[in-house]
Parts: sequence; structure tokens; C-alpha cells
Amino acid sequence: MKGPEDDAGLAGKVAIISGGGAAGDGIGNGRAAAILLARAGTHVLVADRDLKLAERTVEMIKAEGGQHAAAHAGDMTQEAECKRLVDAAVDRWGRLDFLDNNIGIGSRGSVVEEKPEEYRRVMQVNVETMFLLSKHAIPAMIKTAKGGSIVNISSISALRPRGLTTYTTSKAAVIGLSQAMAVDHGRDNIRVNCICPGPMYTPMVYARGNGMSEAARAQRARASVLKTEGTGWDVGHTVRFLLSNHARYITGQVIVVDGGVTLQGPARDSQDH
Repeated sequence: MKGPEDDAGLAGKVAIISGGGAAGDGIGNGRAAAILLARAGTHVLVADRDLKLAERTVEMIKAEGGQHAAAHAGDMTQEAECKRLVDAAVDRWGRLDFLDNNIGIGSRGSVVEEKPEEYRRVMQVNVETMFLLSKHAIPAMIKTAKGGSIVNISSISALRPRGLTTYTTSKAAVIGLSQAMAVDHGRDNIRVNCICPGPMYTPMVYARGNGMSEAARAQRARASVLKTEGTGWDVGHTVRFLLSNHARYITGQVIVVDGGVTLQGPARDSQDH
């Protein structure tokens, strides 16, 4: 038996997933969200700087029988590209309801070690892309859907810094941006929330450099009170919930998805990869 409260309100809606690609067939945060939303009947426009990565996400959706997914390539540090992405979603499906902002890069230097140009680059990629995409998505949501929902991906580094100074600063800014947007646009029926993932085993972690050793993975698991590490699916499920009608009374919130890592110390050694 089901009632109207069981309807997640995702079917037939339109979502942009920025940073929706991933290496190979790996499941990153954005790819997981795109697949889960598509399974719920949402039309998804998967955007990535590398078109092939976005196309692979779309192929995975279509392999499951999904019919309403498309890939888009662009550099979201450029405002014109952000507008082009939003326009592409509206032109294709006539509306825009959801935006899931996943774009981000890492940085390890201290404030003394970090070069100013690297600091600016991290802030541009990790924060300004979300600012620019939201700047163009929000008017489209208001015009075509009379509201919407946005999820921005931050990190537990913003809540419990463990070095990584520039990265931590950028992810803290994402929280501030999300909450300020929630205040500004609640009157427009737009909800904005933020997810802080913990140690996730995603392609962004294991597909770079020499990958991640089993010892490093075990250390990450021990950092959790559940003694396990997260995956992109954990973040994807949270995104789907926050975009859905089931989260209709939730806005301006920081949702921690970390298996309890932030509940205990000592901090894990982030240099052991």
C-alpha cells in the first residue's frame, strides 16, 4: 500500500549532473547520482570536461534501459560554458529541476607551501564552478519548473581539517555558498543543500598516480566507526534523497556521509596513499 507521500517526485524531472563522468566503469559520486536519478525516471544531462567520461555514464544508464540521458562536455570554470550547459538541458527537455554540483580537484600544500596560482585554481574549480552553474541554473528552474533543488558536494575536510589547506578552504566555502543560496532562494521554492563525504573509494582516489594500496584502504576503513569505507553509491543515494520530494522540508543543511569518521580521532594520515 502506498500513499502520495511515497512519491519521490523524481520521474519526468530534469537534472544536470556536473562532474558526472568517471574513469573506466568506476562509480564516482556524480556517476552514481546520475544512474540513481535515471533509475527513478529523471532525465539527466551528464556533464564533464571530458566528453568520453560523460558518454560512458550515459551508456551505463542506457544499458539498464534508461532512455532519457545525454552527455555534455564543457569547462565549467567558464561562465559561457555554464550557460550553455543549462540552455542544453532546457532546450532538450523543456525544463530544469535539479542541479548536482560535483566538480572538484585536490591540493595538499600548507599555506606556506601552496603557490598562489594553485590556490586560485583550486578555488576556481571547487567553488566558482558551483557559483557559476547555480547562477544560470536558478533562473531556469524558476522560469521552467517554478522551483528546484541543488546539491553541492563539499568534504569532511571542511568540518575537521587535517591539513590540505587550500582544499579544506575551498570545501568550507562550498558550505557557506550553499547555505547563503538557501537563504536567498527559499522564496523561489529552491532548496539548496550540501553533502560532506568522508573517505570514499572512487575513481578520483584510486585511478590517479599509482592508485591506493590495500594498507591505505584498510586505514581509511579503520577511521570509520563502522569500520568500512564509503563508495560513490553512498553519496549518490544521498543526492537522490535531497533532490526528491522526500526532502521537501530540508534546505541549507550539511549532510555528513562519512561512516562516523568525524565522530572520532585521531585524524587519519592523508598522505598514506
